[in-house]
Amino acid sequence: MNRNKRMIFSVLWIILGILFIGLGFAGKVDAYWNGVGSGLFCVGILQILRFRRFNQNEAYREKIEIEENDERNHFIRGKAWAWTGYICVLTASVLGIAFKVLGQDLLSLTFSYSVCFMLLVFWSSYHVLKRKY
Repeated sequence: MNRNKRMIFSVLWIILGILFIGLGFAGKVDAYWNGVGSGLFCVGILQILRFRRFNQNEAYREKIEIEENDERNHFIRGKAWAWTGYICVLTASVLGIAFKVLGQDLLSLTFSYSVCFMLLVFWSSYHVLKRKY
């Protein structure tokens, strides 16, 4: 995503955050959405500060561009996602079985369906990527 789109999204996050915070104080939404608004507002501010630093600091810009374009970082990111997938599937599987043993059927079903969904996404992406590569 180019830098200008990121800046536009940052401003959008700030506006959306202010909107949710305002609706929260007006009593139109519950505390959850007020918290989401606070989070969006903070993310927008931090992204703008980061964008400003990127434009003003040559050394920082060079460091970020290397991180974004370096093949080693792309490889490490891919491996990290693979490990994350393995860990999430195994953890959700174990929790699904554990909650069934403990008699928590709703939690067991939730984790079991999550495993099914993750495996379905894996299977679909595998076949798409197999055609692509």
